[in-house]
Order: sequence, then C-alpha cells, then structure tokens
Amino acid sequence: MDVHSRYRTSAHDTVTARFNERFILSLGSCDDCLVLDDELNVLPISRGKDIKPIEEDRGKGKEESGLKDLKDSLADTKPVGELVKLAKTIDQAQAILTFVDAIAEKTLSSTVTLTAGRGRGKSAALGLAIAAAIAHGYSNIFVTSPTPENLKTLFDFIFKGLDALGYEEHLDYDIAQSTNPDFNKAIVRVNIFRQHRQTIQYIQPEDAHVLGQAELVIIDEAAAIPLPLVRNLIGPYLVFMASTINGYEGTGRSLSLKLIQQLRESTRPSLTKDAQATEEDAPTASSSRKATARAPPKARTLREIKLETPIRYAAGDKVEKWLNGLLCLDASVLPKFTHQGCPHPSECELFYVARDTLFSYHPASEVFLQRMMALYVASHYKNQPNDLQLLSDAPAHHLFVLLPPIKDDESHLPEPLVVLQVALEGRISKAAIMEGLSRGYRAGGDMIPWLISQQFQESKFALLSGARIVRVATHPDYTSMGYGARAVQCLNAFYSGEYFNLDEEAEAEQSYPDASRIDESTSLLTDRPTVRAVNAMPPLLQRLGERRPETLDYLGVSYGLTPQLLRFWKRAGFVPLYLRQTQSELTGEHTCVMVRGLNSSTEEELQWLSEFAKDFRRRFLTLLSFKFREFGSVTALSVLEAANAGVKKLDEDPTRELTPTELGFHMSPFDLKRLESYANNMLDYHVILDLLPAVATFYFEKRMGAEIRLSAVQSSILLALGLQRKTIEEVEAELQLPVNQALALFGKLVRKLSKRLQDVQKAAIEATIPEAPPKLPVATDDGTEGQAGTSWKPVETSLEDELKEAGSEATRALRERQRQMIDSLDLSKYAITDAATDWNMAGTQVAKLAAGGAEGKSTVVTVKSTAAAGQKRKTDEDGGAKGKEKKGARRSLKKAKR
Repeated sequence: MDVHSRYRTSAHDTVTARFNERFILSLGSCDDCLVLDDELNVLPISRGKDIKPIEEDRGKGKEESGLKDLKDSLADTKPVGELVKLAKTIDQAQAILTFVDAIAEKTLSSTVTLTAGRGRGKSAALGLAIAAAIAHGYSNIFVTSPTPENLKTLFDFIFKGLDALGYEEHLDYDIAQSTNPDFNKAIVRVNIFRQHRQTIQYIQPEDAHVLGQAELVIIDEAAAIPLPLVRNLIGPYLVFMASTINGYEGTGRSLSLKLIQQLRESTRPSLTKDAQATEEDAPTASSSRKATARAPPKARTLREIKLETPIRYAAGDKVEKWLNGLLCLDASVLPKFTHQGCPHPSECELFYVARDTLFSYHPASEVFLQRMMALYVASHYKNQPNDLQLLSDAPAHHLFVLLPPIKDDESHLPEPLVVLQVALEGRISKAAIMEGLSRGYRAGGDMIPWLISQQFQESKFALLSGARIVRVATHPDYTSMGYGARAVQCLNAFYSGEYFNLDEEAEAEQSYPDASRIDESTSLLTDRPTVRAVNAMPPLLQRLGERRPETLDYLGVSYGLTPQLLRFWKRAGFVPLYLRQTQSELTGEHTCVMVRGLNSSTEEELQWLSEFAKDFRRRFLTLLSFKFREFGSVTALSVLEAANAGVKKLDEDPTRELTPTELGFHMSPFDLKRLESYANNMLDYHVILDLLPAVATFYFEKRMGAEIRLSAVQSSILLALGLQRKTIEEVEAELQLPVNQALALFGKLVRKLSKRLQDVQKAAIEATIPEAPPKLPVATDDGTEGQAGTSWKPVETSLEDELKEAGSEATRALRERQRQMIDSLDLSKYAITDAATDWNMAGTQVAKLAAGGAEGKSTVVTVKSTAAAGQKRKTDEDGGAKGKEKKGARRSLKKAKR
C-alpha cells in the first residue's frame, strides 16, 4: 500500500499489514455488508447475501409525528417557524428552539452547549441558530473552529436559514472567502446590510483578544480546541458551543468532562465564588498575560442540549455500528475501581503488547484494543483514523501497557492503567545524513535524529539508536497518581537491560507463523477469512523479562510544552535539547524535544548530551527576549532547570567561572559602581536596567560560582526583567507579588550579584600586587630554627605577676637613685680620728649611760671633727691664690689696652 511508505524508516522498512487483516475480518461481521470483486461476484465473506426483508413502514413514527406537530404549532411564529421547518429530527428542532430562546433573552452571560454523536446535525442546528440571531438584530457574530474548512456545513445552513427568512445574496448580504491556499477558499466572513450592518466573522481559536465588541460567539467542534483556548473564548457575551462526544472530532482535551463540568459548577450559587480552574487546565506556556487574565465570568447561565437521533444514518444502523467498532469511535473507559483501592504504582508492572495478536480481530483482543483506544480518546491527544493504522502497521512502533497486580486465579483481561507507544529511531546511514543536511531536507520518520542533527549540525547523532516515547495515555481517573512516571521508569529499566533474563527468554521463545506471509493457495472467491487460531499467535501480553530489549543509546520525547508536562518529563530525568519558536496551529503550544540517557549509560557515553544541553541553554537564554518572551517566567525558569540537570558536570568545572578580563569586556567600572549604588539603595532600578541582561546571563550560565544561589522567586524576577525584558508591572501580574515586594527581592539579588562581581574585580587587582618576601626562620620552643609560626600562643605569666614584677623594678630603681645621691655627698669633713679627746670623752659618757649611772645627764653625744679646721684653712688658701691670679690677669689686660 502506498500509505505504508510514510511508515518506513532507514532502519525499519518491513511493514506488516495488520490493519488490512482486521479490516477484512470486520467486514465478515457486518450484517449489512456485501463484498464484491472486480467482476461483481459476491465473495463468501459477505453476510449481506443472507439479508432478510424488513416490514413495510405502516405509518409515521412517534418522532416524525412529534416533529410535524411542532412545525405546525410554530408555523405562524416569526422567525423561528421558518427555521424549524428545516429541521430533520425532533431533537434538532428542540435544539433550535433552545438556541432561539437564549438569543431572544439578549443577556450577555449565557452559555449553550450542544453535544452529540457523529451525524446528528450539530453544525446544521448552529447554522440555523446564527440565522435566527441575524433576524433578532445581533450585529457582531464570531465563529471559531480548528480550521474554517470544518465550518462548511455550518455556513451552508446559515445561508439556508437566511433564504428561509427572505434574505437574498448580493442584495441583502455578501460572502467573503479566504485567500489562504491552506483553507481551500473556505468562507470566512458574511456581511449583512439589509436593516443595519451585521457581520459573521471567522476567527482563529487563539484570537480571543478580538472579541471586545462581540455579541455572540459560536465555537464549533470545541473538543478539538485546547481547553485553555476554549476558556479564553468565553466572555461577557452569548456563547454557543458544539462538540462531538464520540468519534475523532471529540477526542481532544476532554471538553465534556472538564469545561462543561466547570460551567455547571459556576452556575451554582454556593460555588460561584470558589469555582476555579484546576492546575491541569492552566494556560499553556505561550499564553500571553492578557489571554491568561481572561476567564469565564463567575455567574453564567448554562443550557445543555444533547442530540440522540441520527440524521446521516438510520436509527440503529448496523453500518454505523460496524464503523464505530472498526475505528474504535465508541471506545469508553471503564469506571474507577469500586470494590478495591487503587494499587500502589510500585506494585504495577509494565507488559509488552504483541500487535499481531492485538489486531487479529480475536474477541478478547478486540476488548483490550477498545480499552487501549479509550485511554487515547480520554487523554490529552487529538486522534485520527490514521493513528490506528500507524499503531498497527508501523514497523518501528511498539506498545506497552502498565497493568495492576494480576492474581493467579484471574480469568479476564486486566484493565490497562497506562498505555505507552514507543517509536524506535536512529541508525540512519551516514550517506543519507550528509545528503539530507546538505540539501536541507529530512526523510519521513526518525523525528528526533533528524531534528537534532539539523539544529546542532552534528551528523554523528543520527548514527545513534534511540526510542521516542510517542504517547503516555493514562486512565483519566488515575492521573497525577504516579502511574505514568512508573511506566516511564519501567521502560527505561527495560531498555537498560535490568529486566532481561536469558532463562525466561528461552522458556518464552516459540516460533509463530509470520502474519505478513501470504498463502498463495488461498482465494477470496472460495475461502472465507477467519480469525487465526490462538496457538498460532503470540501471547497478547508479554513480561519484559521474556523479551530481549533493543540496543539503545537514549530515550527521547516530543510534546507540546505546558507547565504540567514539563514538570513530568523533568522529574523523569529528561533534558531539553530543542524548543520550537513558533506555536503549533492545532494546539497553540511550542514543540519541545527532551532526551535522557539510559540507566546503564556512563558519563563518558553521555558527554554528547551535556554538550548539546549546554548549547541549548545558551540559545534559549538569548531567545527569551524574542518569541519566548511570551512564556511565563516560572515556565522559562523550569526549562532552564531541566537544561541545567544535563550540564551539571560541565558547570562544576572551575575554569568556567567569570574572569576579570571577561568582566571588563561586558561591564565598565562605572557599571559596577552603578550596581553597587543601587544595592545600597542610592539609585532607582531604571538606572541599572541596561546591565540586567549581562548580569542575568552570567548567573544563569553558572559563571558566578557555586556559592551564589538565588531563591526561586528571585530567579524568576531576574529572568523576567533581565532576559525577557518585561516590566515590573508584568512581573507583578505573573508572580502575584506587589511591586514593592518584587523590588525588595530584586534589590536583595542585585546586592548578592554586585558583591560577587566586585570580588571578581578585586581578584584582578590582587593579581597585580607583588607577593610579600618570605619570613626569616626563628627559633622554636625546642631550640631549633624553623619558620615563624602564624598561630598565637598563650602568655606564660599572669597579669598580676607582671604588675608585681614591674613594681619591684620601680622600687629597686628608686633605691638606686637614692644610693647615688648619698654617694655624691662629701663626707670627709665629718671624719673623726681615734685619738681625738672628744671621742674618748664621748665614749666614757656612753658607757655611763649604758650602765645607768649618769642620771639626769643628756643623752646627746658630740664629737668635734679633727679635719674641719685643716680643711677650712686649705680651702681659704686655695681661694686666696685664685684671687691673686684673677687680679694679676686684670692688671695685664689693662696694660694691654693702654
């Protein structure tokens, strides 16, 4: 088949047509199917040849009679009577009446939701309702849908309704078609000018900001639009919303389970003030501040309409039943465990699903397939019929399911908690890589190898082998309970070889017929295809220990960036390597590619991942002031944290720290002085705004050292002001912080970073100062010579001892001075000889006094010095001689003058 060409890759080019086998077998189960060959021969597989005639309709049914009575009763009511005549079923007519009632009220706080299966006439009812709004004088009507091509039926019935009301084209209204070649000339605008100017305008789902003057907004196929965008479209005006509850048009974002439920709660008075959106439905990373601020009003009137009677098919049509079963359109999830609690994630096991058995059309396999597709429908994915064929026939895709603990006595298939779809990629030939890079194109499949090779211009990456996780579909009742993380963890362990057991593989190894092999002896003209025998198919579920894992180098994932998904994959250890700058037209999200190594990978083997993550971080920091400015600062910071996990080893290199020379290239001394002044509360923050990009780049590239750490809020403020170039008012709205608190936190972080930059500058100055000379050796306590110690030793003597010692020294010095003064005196004039008479008399007197015989006499003893007279005479002689010399000198002087 030509369609299989897009499923082939360089390493996987053998396609097994499992979808064809299941399709042919399903035809045999359809009672109203007649299969013919090119010669119009009825083949044995047909069950239509056994068709039985049905009884003739003997009258109109109850519904037809009710519809006719309703049309007759409204025949004279303008304008609704003319519009109801175009209804095909009683359900559709009642839906038109409900729409017209909401239009006639002309309130700006009403919502009408219309849900139905495929082929029930939803778009036709909306078209007729718009015609009724034109008749009631509504001027500004906006219509939105994933693409304008989806609105063909809606516009057709707008024109039928206008014709029924007497409007004529060119006289009363004009039609404008799109000039976009992608829209195939779809109608995007209708201008009505019969009474006054009225407009029906198509807008993109993300253009909610143009609804300022809207009076009526119609959202067709709302389930195919991301839930945050649908919520932004609801505002102070009348809203009509239609969605398919089953089928591929209704398999996105779980509209009926979330938004409609929130609208129901918002109509309750007790919940009007407390109704808030859950974190899972928060705006996407790329939502602008204005779009985020727009929220559905708290008090709105909700009307719900459901269409049951089919128009495209007859009631109970077997072909519709066959089609729904073949394409899994009616797949619905099972209710939550009621008889027992939810198992712990660590108790659940991951199993490999054999696709040959899953798509064999065996009754048990069909039940399990329907359950798996129900998880796809209920999860956050937009599905197509082609996805089912991709799941069955693509040779590089594999399926895993996470199952609760299975008891030995269980006889039924367990309910899958998580479905994992994995695509093996890589191992592209070097010639194909070089040709693709040189010509700027990439082949189909192998998304991550081609994308990373082009973004980094590294051809060797495509030679590696990896597994891309395509989908992680979790049961809606078990989200945020750890089952998805458990499934990814088990998948990583499987490809790391932790489950593989050679003994178990040998026991499970068994040869089965090749499903792609065609038996030449069979013929559709004579044989009737049947489901293969059970023993001819491999087990539907296979334990991971029984299967040999493929040799891989990495695990990867590609998804639309939202805060919740980013947090999930970051916790799983994945590192971002690519973030698309333009938004997806379908979801309004930016595609993000994340990669991680296996548990068995070494640091040397993952050196390429660190280099890629480092380059991604540098590019992302630069692009934050461009398209990524629309990101919330918290989301952008989370992306940086995920990238830092892959660059951790490189950031620990001390040579990457900021050098004084590099600092001088980016900032002058005046700039550093400005930062210091602001840190000291001497300047306004506007004065340093021009320095924030360089400072923020230094910090987020881990150039300031490991000791500089900012809190999460401070990092968000620095990223928003420095890299995203946002205003402080925008930071206030994002972080829900008053401006004064945000500026206070900003001042603290600037103080930290300014001090660090000053330290870098001081280090440059210290490098220019010569080193001090070495110290001379000094004697140590043990008497040897050594270097002087730098440590302090305790004083050996106390303060009191030192004071006493100082006092003793002062006393000794005083006594010494006194001794010197005494020695300087002339005592020779007091000399007494032993022969002196007075001395003898004094001795006799002392003896008497001692004996006590000299009572009444004086106790004072006087002795005359014998040297006093001689000394006096000598002194006088010396003085007379000197006087004569002086007189002689004077006489000589007088004679000389004469």
